[in-house]
Amino acid sequence: MGRGRFTHACLALIALLSCAHARATVDLSSLRLPPGFRIALYAEDLPSARQLALGARGTLFVGSRRGGKVYAAVDADGDGRAERVSNVAEGLTMPTGVAFRDGALYVAAIDRVLRYDAIEAHLDRPPAPTLLTDALPDDMHHGWKYIAFGPDGKLYVPVGAPCNICEVPFPYGRLLRLPADGRGEFEVVAEGIRNTVGFDWHPESGELWFGDNGRDMLGDDEPPCELNRITRTGQHFGYPYVHGGEILDPEFGAGHRIDEFTAPAQKLGAHVAPVGVHFYRGQQFPESYRGALFVAEHGSWNRAEKSGYRVMVAHIDAGGRVARYEPFITGWLQGEEAWGRPVAFATLPDGSLLLSDDEAGVVYRISYEGAR
Repeated sequence: MGRGRFTHACLALIALLSCAHARATVDLSSLRLPPGFRIALYAEDLPSARQLALGARGTLFVGSRRGGKVYAAVDADGDGRAERVSNVAEGLTMPTGVAFRDGALYVAAIDRVLRYDAIEAHLDRPPAPTLLTDALPDDMHHGWKYIAFGPDGKLYVPVGAPCNICEVPFPYGRLLRLPADGRGEFEVVAEGIRNTVGFDWHPESGELWFGDNGRDMLGDDEPPCELNRITRTGQHFGYPYVHGGEILDPEFGAGHRIDEFTAPAQKLGAHVAPVGVHFYRGQQFPESYRGALFVAEHGSWNRAEKSGYRVMVAHIDAGGRVARYEPFITGWLQGEEAWGRPVAFATLPDGSLLLSDDEAGVVYRISYEGAR
């Protein structure tokens, strides 16, 4: 990374970390959901809550972007609300990504992935972590990670571009995977990705879907953010040459054609910032939502009129195409003020859906109670 870009990224991080972050006032009454759905608080006191992972014993692990902590929330009595929140890791660098497998908690913290073995048996005194890998870039700009284990048993890790717009060498701008034990080389799953912090596998086809945050500084309405579908390993989704399957980049697009690259499965609004992407596999919601893809639009940061700040749902047809993309939860954005920003999902065994909010520092539980 050049000195100028490094300095810019560091200054942005310092500003982010040094600013006072007052906890938002949670106003559930302002949230709008389809008829029959209810939203309630599942856990509080989770500053900068990001990715979610459910343990085998029901512990909810929550990564964070600020503060260096990973949290554990426990609903011991099964009433749909966690009575206890504790720290299971601290002093880490942006430990946003969490995953759970074979009794162990995996945590992504910028340039490394750590493993905490038998974590649910030691929530009061967490074990020292095992270093799975420290071979990831340490850039702060788009450096925070989302991680997940795929159907192949491998750990998937994205590496965002360390800039707004630039040509990126390996491993930047790619979705990678490596063996669960961390040994071996990274394999490229897809490239041409600016910044993905959410992905999931279709429960029937097994195809991987992911969100990608579009570049800035092309105006309020361009380019679209993206929802993408990987149909074969190694596809290129355009960054930095083409955006949204429709716009040649004014700086890097020369000499390229739009049809050289894989087009989005769904073009989203400009700057809505899709983060969490989650296929609903539960049975509680109505039939039309089973197998649907929920997308958390975290919200714009530099648009003249804010956009996003909502949860959307993509209904996928039998051919793997998005038949409908429609709002599921709105209301965090009131005029030009937002009290919450949705981030990531997890489905509880009873079929209710959990959702983190890094602005309000909470996790919500969404349930279906039927028409009244």
